[in-house]
Amino acid sequence: MDEIDIYSKGEYPANVLSNFYSNDFTFDGVEISSMEGFLQSLKFKNAKKQVKVCAMSGKNAKAAGSKKFLWKLTGNLFWKGKRYKRKSAEFDELRLNAYRAMMNNDDFRAALTAAKGKTLKHSIGKHDKRKTILTEEEFIEYLNELIKLL
Repeated sequence: MDEIDIYSKGEYPANVLSNFYSNDFTFDGVEISSMEGFLQSLKFKNAKKQVKVCAMSGKNAKAAGSKKFLWKLTGNLFWKGKRYKRKSAEFDELRLNAYRAMMNNDDFRAALTAAKGKTLKHSIGKHDKRKTILTEEEFIEYLNELIKLL
């Protein structure tokens, strides 16, 4: 298979590359259970609430962040008390650094290795930065950058 469509119920390595997968890692001193937990936590201004969301699995994290829509109007997201604009290079770097930290998870690193040389896509992903914290294009770009580091 030359193409991998990444989603949580896909076959390996697509499922492990999904943000919903329980790839435990530590980023910026915070224990994170899934990348979805990290991404959803960015919708919360309260740092203690962020830590709680980071500890959630994919589906639970998605549910926790689903009612937080103010960021779509303001473009403001948060990490550890700092405000980030959704469409900023600084926000892009924050997310990419979280993905880099997740490379310390052996399962995630192995899935990246299995994806090397393949075309990645996330057909269920969104494309409008005003409607999602991570577009399909950004997600695939980050994964391809990580694969280059292997």
